[in-house]
Amino acid sequence: MDKSKGTIEAEISKALTHWEKNYLGRGSVSVKSDILRDMIIVILHGILSPAEYSLCQDKEGLLSVKKTRNSLVESGIEELKDIIFTITGEEVVSFYTDISTRTGERVMFFKLSSNLENKLS
Repeated sequence: MDKSKGTIEAEISKALTHWEKNYLGRGSVSVKSDILRDMIIVILHGILSPAEYSLCQDKEGLLSVKKTRNSLVESGIEELKDIIFTITGEEVVSFYTDISTRTGERVMFFKLSSNLENKLS
């Protein structure tokens, strides 16, 4: 692969921002992707709407927002795996995600089939 680690991380961030806007109808304020061994860790900032922040004031609303947002992302997992494969050439073995209703951040964790960081060194 002739691309640098930083270039690939930037491409992942840009592609996931584009996916969010097209698939979820709303994008994050900023995205940071990091390749670490056989993992890609993505932090998305500013993903909750003002209405969702209001809902998160009580436990029932908080759980509802988390469940709905996670279900929406999980429903697009095949597209997310394709994005990662297209950019890195690596298969996604597993995917995890969670959202902080306090900070409005989402973390996405992609476990790859091999050590991408080594291949880029």
